Amino acid sequence: MIRYTLRRLTGAIGVLLIASVAVFALLHLAPGDPATVLAGPDATPQTVAAIRHQLGLDQSVPHQYVSWIGQLFSGHLGDSYTIHQPIGSLIAQRVGSTLQLTVAATVLTLVLGVAMGVALATSRRRVVTQTLDYLATLALALPPFVSGVILIFLFAVVWKVLPSGGYVALGQQPGEALRRLILPSIAMALPSAPVIARLLAAEMRRVAQQEFVLTAIAKGAGRRWITWRHIVPNSVGPAIIELGIRIGQLLGGAIIAEAIFARAGLGSLLVQAVESRDYRLAQVLLLLAISAAILTQLVAELCIAAIDPRVRVGGTA
Repeated sequence: MIRYTLRRLTGAIGVLLIASVAVFALLHLAPGDPATVLAGPDATPQTVAAIRHQLGLDQSVPHQYVSWIGQLFSGHLGDSYTIHQPIGSLIAQRVGSTLQLTVAATVLTLVLGVAMGVALATSRRRVVTQTLDYLATLALALPPFVSGVILIFLFAVVWKVLPSGGYVALGQQPGEALRRLILPSIAMALPSAPVIARLLAAEMRRVAQQEFVLTAIAKGAGRRWITWRHIVPNSVGPAIIELGIRIGQLLGGAIIAEAIFARAGLGSLLVQAVESRDYRLAQVLLLLAISAAILTQLVAELCIAAIDPRVRVGGTA
């Protein structure tokens, strides 16, 4: 297990370094210049050049990248070009909202995915499986920006049972914070839960044909006991891996959800940074999102390896 963990950790670090190069290069290749934005429309070329020199943007791109990475390793994220505040403090102010939303959407994705998957795999009523399959297809076809608008219209405008958006700290008003999480977390979870459900259902059908399950049935064990004691634990592997991937996508989806539901989180901060050509802030936020996605994927793979020794053997072959 230690060798497998080290191999996966080394690979994750390599992927993160490659991602940092890609993020840095793409942002600097994008049209626009932070110095021009900061100087204003009436600034002279001399003023723009002075600001570029002050920000270090007149140096070569490789030199800027090495300097940026060095600062990250030293724990210094730098200051935002446009907001003129330390990036670390900006992240600290906004990270609570994004974490709340991502965790709520992840939990809801897992609950809905497992419930739908078990129902699809075990139900003997064709009408139930067909209805669930149709609902899963509909959820997959609705992106968060569409389902979010529909949810706001129904629950906040027509029925007026839930707030349309906004952010409240969980530690200050837990009840109100949870109410404001319901609609955005549903909008984010809807496209992901059906994928988890179908993966789990397919794996459960395969596991149900294994000899140890047939033996348990022959011994007279109850159907529900067999399902939750034998079939589900041996079927969750692909679903857990997919959930790890989906968490990264949920972090990306938080940008859209925060815009629709007016939540002041890292996603809305990233949009602001990109619009104002704030390279330094955008780079840190993008790398933070990529790091979170890589970390969740790594944790998912290690969980599967801990549950199933065959994964460790295959990973070290």
